[in-house]
Amino acid sequence: MQSLIPIAKELGQVLIDRGETVGISESSSGGLISAALLAVPGASKFYRGGGVIYTPQAFKGLMNLTKDDITGMRSSTEPYARFMAATMRQKLRATWGLCETGASGPTGNGYGDAAGHTCVALIGDGLERSSTLETGLPNREENMRLFAKEALTFMLTNLRDL
Repeated sequence: MQSLIPIAKELGQVLIDRGETVGISESSSGGLISAALLAVPGASKFYRGGGVIYTPQAFKGLMNLTKDDITGMRSSTEPYARFMAATMRQKLRATWGLCETGASGPTGNGYGDAAGHTCVALIGDGLERSSTLETGLPNREENMRLFAKEALTFMLTNLRDL
């Protein structure tokens, strides 16, 4: 967690300076993205909220979504990450939606993705970007940290490029 806080602080400052907010949908990072952002003093100025959408029950209960909403998609893919980022952004009325979805390990997921696979996506007005990370590691805790770092860095890099 300590390695995530400097990135989160920088990202938080960028969001504050821009007067923007973010909503988070994460799964295999287990809430580390949100925890890092909430560790930043003044987080209430930019953090709208988030959820760990780890199971079908969370997908339905927290997001109010059904399988029909993701026809042709599956979790742990870039299209799914973009969909979830957009959905969380809309639900929380945030400037940005950020999503992480993957397989932290020690084994892969039921879709055939190996441990260490994650997809991240960032959605905002006029911006829709996603990326895939393959760590190749079976270490669940390390992957969770790397997935959160990837998501935070991905958002920070994309905002800097605007």
